[in-house]
Amino acid sequence: MKRFPSIKKNSEFQRIYKNGTSYANKLLVMYVMENGKCVNNIGISVSKKVGNSIVRHHITRLIREIFRLNNHKIRTGLNIVAVARVAARESDYKHLESAYMHLCGLHHILKESK
Repeated sequence: MKRFPSIKKNSEFQRIYKNGTSYANKLLVMYVMENGKCVNNIGISVSKKVGNSIVRHHITRLIREIFRLNNHKIRTGLNIVAVARVAARESDYKHLESAYMHLCGLHHILKESK
């Protein structure tokens, strides 16, 4: 199984929060910043406010899978940080994917449809 590059360090998250652009909807907040590489990096943040560790890990896995399956639709060379909101606790994969793609559209990071 191929792993996508992840953003792991707190300092990287802080840099993206400070210098990246952000848009939000009911389920997610997305920060995007150019990284100067030919790959996209994903960082996922799910606060304790969202739920216990089981719920947080479940949401993290869903967002990582959404990133993996939709990465080919997104321009390359980006650091993307997805922050789950409390409302994400009650939503399923389909709603989270819709919210993720909506934010990608707001950021104008989707490749032109051919």
